[in-house]
Amino acid sequence: MVDQSSADQGEVRSARVEAVQAVVDRIISWQDGATEDVVREELLKGLSEAGVEVPDTFVDEVVRRVRANTEHFEVEPLLD
Repeated sequence: MVDQSSADQGEVRSARVEAVQAVVDRIISWQDGATEDVVREELLKGLSEAGVEVPDTFVDEVVRRVRANTEHFEVEPLLD
């Protein structure tokens, strides 16, 4: 039997990852040529609108990846 709290935590994590991925994908889709400050501002704005908190190190890494390459990448490993 699965512990209900474990199942609930899994659903919360999944929803969090999905929300963060949507924000990052949106930024990747339009960021070509955007400055680092604009990418960071839009990322923080999108995360705030989604009601998701992430560590500063996550933000720094996403900004670096978005600025370096416009290819899609999975955010889940960065959230661990």
